[in-house]
Amino acid sequence: MAEHRRMQRGALLDAARSLLSEGGVRSLTFPALAERTGLARSSVYEYFRSTAELVEVLCEADLPLWAAEVEAAMAATDTPAGKIAAYVRHQLTLAADGRHRAVMAIAAGELDAAARAGTRPDAAWERIRAAHGGLDELVVGVLAELGHRDPRLAARLLQGVIDAAVRYGPGEGVAEAAVRMALRAAGADPGLPVRERDAADGQEPDRPGA
Repeated sequence: MAEHRRMQRGALLDAARSLLSEGGVRSLTFPALAERTGLARSSVYEYFRSTAELVEVLCEADLPLWAAEVEAAMAATDTPAGKIAAYVRHQLTLAADGRHRAVMAIAAGELDAAARAGTRPDAAWERIRAAHGGLDELVVGVLAELGHRDPRLAARLLQGVIDAAVRYGPGEGVAEAAVRMALRAAGADPGLPVRERDAADGQEPDRPGA
């Protein structure tokens, strides 16, 4: 019995990933899940109380994989600029992968949009967004190395650049534009004097005699 429930739950999660990949969070409904898996709609509620809970479970599975891949990409380079570029570029690469559609839905703000449209919001939305925010920790040390007074704030702003690029959608030059903006904001742009790295943390450049 326990094995049967485990298999049914896995089938529901796989179906949810497919629906998210095909049509975004609005396509993820219990009737659609029931049709995709061959279960009765009432049976779906035996496994998940809401779509928010279902997406939370997906994120619990997918976010660590996402973070591990980003961390590995950052570890492959030694410079702060290289690490920040990898942090941005690899997240955008993952966002284009349908297997990570639940994580991408968070970055694109689709969950918030669904809540505003009347989808039953609950505390799961906030837990999902908090888990997504944990990605910031991957780049905090790099920003501290660059001398930011508040590296966690800078990391959150940097993640905002990535989320905006995800919302904009794939296109020619989007990833590289996001990388350039992130490097400049972080003060890691090789062509930008370090004294001018105030864009990300609100510091004024030092003035002569200051």
